[in-house]
Amino acid sequence: MSKPASHRILVVDDEPDITALVAYHLAKAGYRVTTAASGRDALRAAREERPDLVVLDLMLPGASGYDVLAELRRREETKELGVIVLTARKDESDRIKGLSLGADDYLPKPFSPQELVLRVAAVLRRLAAPAVAAGGLVTAGPIAVDRHAHRVTVNGTEVELTATEFKLLSTLIEREGRVQSRAQLLETVWQAQPDIQTRTVDMHVQRLRQKLGAAGDHIETVRGAGYRFRRPDARPRTRA
Repeated sequence: MSKPASHRILVVDDEPDITALVAYHLAKAGYRVTTAASGRDALRAAREERPDLVVLDLMLPGASGYDVLAELRRREETKELGVIVLTARKDESDRIKGLSLGADDYLPKPFSPQELVLRVAAVLRRLAAPAVAAGGLVTAGPIAVDRHAHRVTVNGTEVELTATEFKLLSTLIEREGRVQSRAQLLETVWQAQPDIQTRTVDMHVQRLRQKLGAAGDHIETVRGAGYRFRRPDARPRTRA
């Protein structure tokens, strides 16, 4: 992994004390830190400075952190950067909403600065180690996806998938570590056809897991939010 100094972190919070605390500990860990105090300033800084990761408060003046997160994920130039939501909102519904919009992690206030620094490092590691691609071949743990041959193997053994299952697996692996809501998967895999329901996603994920066998455990269910692909060395996951 590259040195922390090579990573730029954008801290977005309208509380000066919190901003200073977070910026101090991240700078102490070797990161280059910039700050913003509003949603509009955050979007401008993200576009102009191209940070590797954003530490984002939810309650911001002008535009909420949710709005900022949604816009970051919508824009081509910012959709892949890391986002850690840091907020006083502790309800499960807030956490689920943040993850559904594409946050990589969620840390409630009050928080440990040391824990935040560790979470920043963890997200950056995950983003720096995407699925290994060689031409049309993508590998993630025991799973290999050959886009050109439309072929999937698990530990070298071919697994027969339908075209939809193939696209679903490819999408989850390409967006490794990020929660994909059912709506997002419907839009990407099914092009959000009007006759397709969210339950269809669950049924396809279930069948895909069965076909992948033990490797299917790497498709994690984030209850109330959607699905996420994790590598074998990630922390334990929950399956529906």
